[in-house]
Amino acid sequence: MKELIFEETGMPEEVLKIRETERPIPKGHEILVKVTARNINPSDIMFIRGMYGINPVLPSSAGFEACGVVEKADEAGKFEKGTRVMFTTIGTWREYVSVPAAGAIPVPDQMPDEIACQAFVNPMTAYGMIEKSGLKEGDWLLITAGASAFGKFAIQLAKEKGIKVAATVRREEQKDYLKKIGADLVINTEKEKLQKVISEHTEEGVHVVFDAVGGALGARALASLRNKGKMMVFGALALDNMPINSGLLIFKDLTIEGFWLSSWMEEIDSKARAAAFLKVFGFLMKEDSQIDIAGKFPLHSFKEALTAYNLPGRNGKILLIS
Repeated sequence: MKELIFEETGMPEEVLKIRETERPIPKGHEILVKVTARNINPSDIMFIRGMYGINPVLPSSAGFEACGVVEKADEAGKFEKGTRVMFTTIGTWREYVSVPAAGAIPVPDQMPDEIACQAFVNPMTAYGMIEKSGLKEGDWLLITAGASAFGKFAIQLAKEKGIKVAATVRREEQKDYLKKIGADLVINTEKEKLQKVISEHTEEGVHVVFDAVGGALGARALASLRNKGKMMVFGALALDNMPINSGLLIFKDLTIEGFWLSSWMEEIDSKARAAAFLKVFGFLMKEDSQIDIAGKFPLHSFKEALTAYNLPGRNGKILLIS
């Protein structure tokens, strides 16, 4: 089978190679899946660079999220051959993957691969963060990197709960699109001062920040919180630590906490997980939900896919398909 492998950490364009390897042999509790689609997430890139919360065991494949068709069933018969499933594991950028049957999720018949392969990480993170944030109808939420896949999911899910949403972008053309899908306020941080705009449109500042960026923008977002506000950090796109103003934390009684989907999923019980999947899948299947795809590439064209992924102002996911 074809597989994308890296033998050392570094920039994906430099360290990823395509290789012919043996098809995995599933254990009794596992299913063998022929992968049909995978999306490229920031976490995938950081994993290849050795900058993620999980360290790769080299040589390693890349990719955490995918969907496909069961090629060989597990011994318990949880999934029959031919069943479409979505799953997360380390190393989805290959043609076949063995995954525990207990961790796979059946794909609804009406859900295409293009949506199924991105139906877990970003929408579930958005759902989980909104649930954990304590935001109520009428509260203000600020999302950095609002035009990202996560940002667009979070905007739409927050609006369903009546939460007011502000979002940051770096390109003027992204503002109208985010307002169209539900953002109340969109700030181009290349042209506008974030704290000034927030103070002009909210009474005291935002209640919660979802920060994917860190660095200087993260610090400005932190300063946009009202008294007793909370920042939830789930990414580091700037690849730069956020400078913390201790005075802000003390005198505004602010809270900063991290969010990692894997940890949150372990914390909640099976009933809460089932409710999360039901909500997220229902959202993804709605006709008016916006789920953007910017390009689809076969595995052997991974360099072209990475080029497309890195395009400034890209609007939508880049997929690796089989």
